[in-house]
Amino acid sequence: MRSNRRLHSLGLLLSDGEPSPRVSGAALTGLRVLAGLMWLYNVVWKNPPDFGRNSDTGLYYFTRAAVDHPVFPPFSWVVEHLVLPNFLIFGWLTLVVETVLAVLLLTGTFVRVAALLGIAQSLAIGLSVAEAPGEWPWSYFMMIGIHVVLLCTWSTRYFAVDALRAQARKGNGPPAAASLLRTWGIVLALLGIAALIASFQTDRWASVGGLVGTEDLEIGLGTYNLAGVIALLVIAACTLAAAIRGSGVLAYAAAALSVLAAVSIYLQSSRTDVWLGGTNTTAAVFLCAAVVSMAAARWLGRSHDLAASASNVTHQGSS
Repeated sequence: MRSNRRLHSLGLLLSDGEPSPRVSGAALTGLRVLAGLMWLYNVVWKNPPDFGRNSDTGLYYFTRAAVDHPVFPPFSWVVEHLVLPNFLIFGWLTLVVETVLAVLLLTGTFVRVAALLGIAQSLAIGLSVAEAPGEWPWSYFMMIGIHVVLLCTWSTRYFAVDALRAQARKGNGPPAAASLLRTWGIVLALLGIAALIASFQTDRWASVGGLVGTEDLEIGLGTYNLAGVIALLVIAACTLAAAIRGSGVLAYAAAALSVLAAVSIYLQSSRTDVWLGGTNTTAAVFLCAAVVSMAAARWLGRSHDLAASASNVTHQGSS
């Protein structure tokens, strides 16, 4: 038995064996989450209202690189004559697209649609900045390649709304919804604890909260002041309570609170008094919580309906 296992493991290392579906599923889930974290961090510097146009920084600077350091001249012409003259529209579109990518990939929702969108966005970024000083063109080839893999494989076996929908088609919607919501509740609670620690690095109620992550490695889950921490922990409590009690109402409440938190950040993103101390990345995290809670709420609510129907049938039968 042990010798067979050793031979199988050796075969996997030498690439002449097929890994188990669980191992493949976990690896692809990790790749999906990694891609989502990349987009999540990178929305932080797409800042309205001018997206860097007035100071020639940020998104405007990198977009103009397509003209100053052309990769593909027809694309540079489009940027120069169509994108830059209408840059504010382009800036908002970029923020929306990359936020959608982060949310869909991290929550495992419509992942193949997100993969197609990621391929297009990665290609556009590469055509803009691949020839700019200090850039590494292969990074954009790899970005495209990652999304091609996500398009052509099953990366939603774990930790995904798509997996919930698949289980629901098999009649396992309520337990799958509770499991997904419980996992996200734990993640949000841990993030809330980390955000609480980070908030003490600055003025706890300041508009610029403490960062959960590291700027040096370009990994971040948002910035939060104490108000943002409270919002995060309340949402985490609602999701966990919804999972434990099987309550669609609590899940919808978590979704509503998450949307309100995200909207408040977007409405104040160009001002200095951001109540929750958040950034575009913080707002995207709240949107992730909203998507998962909304998806799960639908099936958690059905668990009570099914239980009530079964009870009625039993009661009628005994009568």
